Amino acid sequence: MRIVVVGSGYVGLVTGACLAHVGHDVVCIDKDASKIDRLRQGVIPIYEPGLESLVQADVKAGRLAFDTDLKACLQAPQDAIFIAVGTPPGEDGSADLSHVLAVAAEIGASLQYPAVVVDKSTVPVGTADRVRATIQAVMDTRAVPVAYHVVSNPEFLKEGAALDDFLHPARVVVGADNKDALDVMEALYAPFTQAPSRFLAMKVRDAEMTKYAANAMLATRISFMNELAQLCDRLGVDIDNVRTGISTDPRIGAQFLSAGVGYGGSCFPKDVKALVHTGQENGVAMEVLQAVEALNDRQKHYLVHKMQLALGNLRGKRVALWGLAFKAGTDDMREAPSLTIIADLLAAGATVVAYDPVAQETALHAFDLEGIPASSVEMVSSKEAALVGADILAVVTEWPEFRAPDYAAVAAALHDKMVFDGRNLYEAAHWARVGVAMVGIGR
Repeated sequence: MRIVVVGSGYVGLVTGACLAHVGHDVVCIDKDASKIDRLRQGVIPIYEPGLESLVQADVKAGRLAFDTDLKACLQAPQDAIFIAVGTPPGEDGSADLSHVLAVAAEIGASLQYPAVVVDKSTVPVGTADRVRATIQAVMDTRAVPVAYHVVSNPEFLKEGAALDDFLHPARVVVGADNKDALDVMEALYAPFTQAPSRFLAMKVRDAEMTKYAANAMLATRISFMNELAQLCDRLGVDIDNVRTGISTDPRIGAQFLSAGVGYGGSCFPKDVKALVHTGQENGVAMEVLQAVEALNDRQKHYLVHKMQLALGNLRGKRVALWGLAFKAGTDDMREAPSLTIIADLLAAGATVVAYDPVAQETALHAFDLEGIPASSVEMVSSKEAALVGADILAVVTEWPEFRAPDYAAVAAALHDKMVFDGRNLYEAAHWARVGVAMVGIGR
């Protein structure tokens, strides 16, 4: 099948590469000419394990191409046109649909052959109606109308495991109000959905809500466990044992039940805000999700709070920070808890020396956006270098290389012999053997 993917960011690039991988002919479009030039050279603008080699293989095989000209692509027949551009949050929490609707207008002006228009971006309920109306309004000014259908096909990609999520999906959700459009989507996804139950067809608005509901549920589980962890700290209870105890209940399961420093990234914070805003616009307060958001904001401050409880004044303390990205497997710094932790440490008079395996370049850009002077954080090239001269260690991102440290070497390096485990990676007994006190979240 012939496919155009508009937007070559995280979702668009993964979508295009994976669809090309199974044999579809894909063109990824982006208005950023420098990004397209880099992609043509095989240079990937994001860190996602396996994506660079997949893109390079697809390009070499002639199944994946990159372009800046959507109009030119739409002069030829296309089976599906994916809209995968950003929907950043507005000041009121609502999803900004300006990029989505701009693409819709360009489709309306340029489409020459019948096609299915696919909303891949995460968008509020009713967006497909707005996309359809925008396309139609522009197309009505043309002499020759072209048949098209708009469907919703939300993405369910975990950063750090996106290729596996796309190539081996737990489910593919497609919202379509037309059988012909649904048939196109079934054929397109057939290589990924050998088990029929993995292809879930529903109405367009149902699919739009499914995406928000999924992310809101996962965010809720995280905030619930983080609040419970704070109570466990007060009661002398180990949240890890509690997590194990409840996760064996098949009604609950084990996913997204780890206490830590709060969630971040490009999806959960934005999507919770957008769903709250949608609820308020429609007279539903969404009180649970408002609490989820407030709890997450508070949790990002909790690790430094525990440092202050343990050490008192942090002024003059040198803090080694292991991890900057909001989670392991990505260089994404959007809404990363490390940003709040660093800001709190600097405000308390501490100095910060930080290491992350892949996110140090994106962290510098994030510091600028958050008003954190780049010169106030010393960046080093290894976890060992971060320990030099440090008083304490704070573990913020659960990178695999942090899971089995040289306990004795860490103990020898730290002046105050304290490790603050923001991801509950360790057992206190391992640190106690080398004379180090470990402080976890709810441990």
